[in-house]
Amino acid sequence: MSINYKNTNAERTTITRDVEFLDVNTGNIYKAIDGIAKRSDQISSEMKDELVRKLAEFASTTDNLDEIFENREQIEISKFYEQLPKPAMIAIQEFIEGKLEIKDAKTSEEEVK
Repeated sequence: MSINYKNTNAERTTITRDVEFLDVNTGNIYKAIDGIAKRSDQISSEMKDELVRKLAEFASTTDNLDEIFENREQIEISKFYEQLPKPAMIAIQEFIEGKLEIKDAKTSEEEVK
């Protein structure tokens, strides 16, 4: 699931939250935290892959240090990704907005059988 990271309502800094909101959808705080952590890992992986693809466009095929120069576009892309909310903040925001569905592993396995 690819999302537009520019348009997320996620916090850009760490904030203190009341943990009672975590058991709203799942009934179990630990299950909610596990689901948020897994989604955060997915988002992190997606963001890294996207950044690597964009920076690969600027990769130099020469190894000569004299030819290496500062690429303004590459710097701007890097700054953009540094300023994005952290993957955990995006995952928490998705959970709050109800966009994150957390399934019980035992229930999912039984449905497959």
